[in-house]
Amino acid sequence: MTLRAGVVAVQGDVAEHAAAIERAAAAHDRTIDVKEIRTAGTVPDCDVLALPGGESTTISRLLRDEGIAAEIEAHVAAGKPLFATCAGLIVAATDAGDDRVDELGLIDVTVERNAFGRQADSFEAPLDVQGLTDDAPFPAVFIRAPAIDDASSAAVDVLATWDGRPVAVRDGPVVGTAFHPELTTDSRIHGLAFFENDDAVLPAAAAE
Repeated sequence: MTLRAGVVAVQGDVAEHAAAIERAAAAHDRTIDVKEIRTAGTVPDCDVLALPGGESTTISRLLRDEGIAAEIEAHVAAGKPLFATCAGLIVAATDAGDDRVDELGLIDVTVERNAFGRQADSFEAPLDVQGLTDDAPFPAVFIRAPAIDDASSAAVDVLATWDGRPVAVRDGPVVGTAFHPELTTDSRIHGLAFFENDDAVLPAAAAE
């Protein structure tokens, strides 16, 4: 059966996320159809969903204005996987540390924006990520990256840290990263977010 994936396309590395999802699906012997989402009405048909980076205040405003925010919240409430990266993590958090961001409240963490510096301070770091299919470090790309200040909630599992701070977490069906895994050819984190737990995606796909 074919799974349906959506990449929220109001900002960010949309094509790169779509390609990474397709690579991860192939690595897990799954067939997937990836759609770009710019308006309301598509999210309810998706089995898995990616929320890319960009500028968090703009993303949160556009999600509300277009009616996509409520659909993402319902998607997660139904137990379907969501993968939020960089600014997507900020928007998905319960506390973005910035009153201008209208958070979705889907990851019970507090986030600090630009915690690792501005654009000129971008870097790549080898991360040990809990739950990956092998032990090789993940080549994480940090660009104007946030960090997680508080991941003390019992609902949150810290999957990776850098410089003593959480940079990848899971809260139920939601995985969030402070970095950009879509900018590498390594699709293991997309696989971890979407395909390691088939029970999370099979029920919706089985309804085809």
